[in-house]
Amino acid sequence: MTSYVEMALADLLDAFASNEPVPGGGSAAALAGALGVSLLVMVAGLPKTRTGTPEEAADLAEASSRLRPLRDALMTLVDEDSAAYACVLEAMRLPKERDEDKAARREAIGTAMKRATEVPLETMRHCQQALRGAIVVARFGNKNAATDTTTGVELLRAALRSASMNVDVNMPGLTDHDLAARIRAERNELLEEGETDARQAIDAAL
Repeated sequence: MTSYVEMALADLLDAFASNEPVPGGGSAAALAGALGVSLLVMVAGLPKTRTGTPEEAADLAEASSRLRPLRDALMTLVDEDSAAYACVLEAMRLPKERDEDKAARREAIGTAMKRATEVPLETMRHCQQALRGAIVVARFGNKNAATDTTTGVELLRAALRSASMNVDVNMPGLTDHDLAARIRAERNELLEEGETDARQAIDAAL
């Protein structure tokens, strides 16, 4: 399958603008999250900190080391989300003439929908962790880069919310109701924590 993260920017935008089923909103959410983290890493790596103390530099270096893997994971999720939805479409196209065909198709759709729900939930997890790290960047990062920090936070906040919508739309396809309940509870927790962290980061940056 095509790797969207390896595309040139103009080609990637064309792919999102096309009428093909992928890439879609879930991949866009992961991409927005990766871009938001990139801005935070940039601010954390600036030679000048908020007040220039060694302690601030050390805290920012630690924050950056935690943020970089989150960016890499979100980039991977751009492709994983598209792959997951492609599997849903493939499962829905399976034959359904005979009873055994219907059973196989039903099982394939259930498996695909589970993955299509788990991937945006994973995007939410990484965005929430990044927003927690954004608080450190906002507190100690260069004041002149405050708008870079807040832009990164807002991109992550949008990514978190968008990914949650993709979780919501796929959850009805889950046949395991206990799993659906656990996912719903985690989704709500991630949204609440992420929103709280985003507000703290923006207040600290400005």
